[in-house]
Amino acid sequence: MRGAVIHAPGDIRFETLDDPEILYPTDAIIRTAVTCVCGSDLWPYRGAEPTDAPHPMGHEYVGFVEEVGSEVTAVKPGQFVVGSFATSDGTCANCRNGFQSNCVNREFMSTCQADHVRIPNAQGTLVATDGVPGEEFWPGLLAVSDVMGTGWWAADAAEVRPGSTAVVVGDGAVGLCAVIAARQMGAERIIAMSRHEPRQRLARAFGATDIVTERGDQGVARIKELTGGIGADSVLECVGTPEAMRQALHSARPGGNVGFVGVPHDVTVDGQELFFSHVGLRGGPAPVRRYLPDLIERVLTGAIDPGKVFDLTLPLDQVAEGYKAMDERRAIKTLLKP
Repeated sequence: MRGAVIHAPGDIRFETLDDPEILYPTDAIIRTAVTCVCGSDLWPYRGAEPTDAPHPMGHEYVGFVEEVGSEVTAVKPGQFVVGSFATSDGTCANCRNGFQSNCVNREFMSTCQADHVRIPNAQGTLVATDGVPGEEFWPGLLAVSDVMGTGWWAADAAEVRPGSTAVVVGDGAVGLCAVIAARQMGAERIIAMSRHEPRQRLARAFGATDIVTERGDQGVARIKELTGGIGADSVLECVGTPEAMRQALHSARPGGNVGFVGVPHDVTVDGQELFFSHVGLRGGPAPVRRYLPDLIERVLTGAIDPGKVFDLTLPLDQVAEGYKAMDERRAIKTLLKP
């Protein structure tokens, strides 16, 4: 098969790799329909995470089942499936409690920018659609496998409620999907923090009512100004930097909640400050599998269209250009077609 391999920061190559095989009876092999580059893939691409040796990349996928292990009965060859970036067996206590991304047998997907992928824990990870969706739905379903599911988790963790005010920190694909989630959960006012006009336009199309371009203390002051000096009910942190976390925590009202889903890099939280703020804080890898049936239905019925975050489409063999475009902010998110 062929797939993307990172060799060093800024060095993505499209190479011939060993074909995936069923290694365990809980595995499945899928033929990728579409895949993509994630904002979190830019951490190693930019050198913020080490690359000690060349390795495959990618954790978002939808595709067609080609083979299943002997213990996999939930899906069968020929079906179109959507999965999560974190695999789950569906049976452990954490899975039963709705935190499948903390399954005791969890494996994080890391080989999906390829034409074929082995899916561990396939029984609890993959959800088959009724028939093969039209190709116009594939980008939206691909978004569900990570960025839409993660945006939904941000809103869920921040306890967005009907009639509430939500702030979204971050205008990447996850942040934009978090705007969708906040709107679907009934937020009356959604303030998107963004400095980039194309992303601002998409945020408004997804349901943002206000745009704040300021950052840091100025951004917090603007949020306070828009909320009567109190702060927002819910803040969705979708970046993962220290600046974004501070901005999120300081933008929430006393008794409000912050849902943080950006993978933290050098982020620290002042325990005493958090204690006296009365702000609730919850986050982590999104339990995408919990939301898959609902989000798949919303995409297929047209209730949401998170596929609009893909503003660049390339053949899979041009994956290196997809990384470069996102790194240079020429693209929000790159869709890759095998």
